[in-house]
Amino acid sequence: MDMINSKKTPLYRDTGFFLENNERTKKAFADELNHPHEPENYIYSRYRNPTIVATEKHLCKIEKSEWALLYQSGMAAIDTALSIFQQAGENRWLFFSDIYGGTNAYIDEVLIKRRGIKTAHFSSENGTYDLQKLTALMDEFKPQLLYFELVSNPMLIVANAKRIINEAKKREIIVVIDNTFASPYLWKPLMFGADLLIHSATKYLAGHGSITAGVLCGNSKKLMQDAIEYRKLTGNMISPDDAYRLNEQLHTYTIRFKQQCDSANKLAHLFSRSEKIEKVFYPGLQNHPTYEYAVDLFEHRGFGAMISLQFAGKDDTEKRNKCNLFMDIISEHFYLIPTLGDVETIFLPIETVWADKYPYPGAIRLSVGIEEFEYLEKIFSNALEKI
Repeated sequence: MDMINSKKTPLYRDTGFFLENNERTKKAFADELNHPHEPENYIYSRYRNPTIVATEKHLCKIEKSEWALLYQSGMAAIDTALSIFQQAGENRWLFFSDIYGGTNAYIDEVLIKRRGIKTAHFSSENGTYDLQKLTALMDEFKPQLLYFELVSNPMLIVANAKRIINEAKKREIIVVIDNTFASPYLWKPLMFGADLLIHSATKYLAGHGSITAGVLCGNSKKLMQDAIEYRKLTGNMISPDDAYRLNEQLHTYTIRFKQQCDSANKLAHLFSRSEKIEKVFYPGLQNHPTYEYAVDLFEHRGFGAMISLQFAGKDDTEKRNKCNLFMDIISEHFYLIPTLGDVETIFLPIETVWADKYPYPGAIRLSVGIEEFEYLEKIFSNALEKI
């Protein structure tokens, strides 16, 4: 049969790969000891798979990284990113407190309870991070590793990442950054000295609410080999089918995210002008405590596609009532879904999900989609009028 002329990467669903003879088998397993990213001879799909590798190479181009590895979820990528640095003996790791709830639970239930990692936490104050206090904590706790999110969830605090990375490197601290909210379109931390970069590819990179995936990126060959070995042994490999679909969706990532950022910026300014809204958390607003950091890092590309709002009211009850009414009104057009980054605008109540962690009664988080801005403006303006 003639080969089909296709520019598409084939979907390889093979569990194991045909090695033909003893000599080729011997070479394949010998090469595997060096954990190459793209092996000459594939062995087993838990090790590597050509469809997955092709998608990883696509992600390298987007991130401008030396390598990228895919996982079945963002949490699996986080587990690898942290686990490859755990050594026998004392491990001291410093985490920002304003990070994904699942990551905080992983720290408590896995790193501390099951692995005995010594951890310290650094919290924001008044919507920003005090660099002087952070460096003092670094000097006092002397961590081997620092982990933070470039843009926090759900208050959208932008870290002064250039300075933080620089201070960490002065102290020979490993830096791991979750860049899911900003994504490679806004900033690429590896270009400024971060050691490892994490994305929940479920969100903007895939962007259609139909794939669960995580990606780990870096420039060090040694870290890549460690991560490949850890992924192989724990089995946290994405399926070839999901990798294939992600590869297709990556082709529209930039245009999708740009549209989402543009609309979110306009909506944030619209909300900021409404007397019905007490606070708008969006780093593209000049009154946001980390606006200057966002401008420095993101330049003129955008400020992200997430907005958090707190409704105005004479007391907490009125704020909650207005928020509930607002959600009821917009529910005719948008869905309440506990994720983000989809092409469709979705929302989530902050107080219900984050409980006492963020004391903002009557607040919601919006994940802005790719809909035409005029459509979004009409729906949200109408909802504000009705409350």
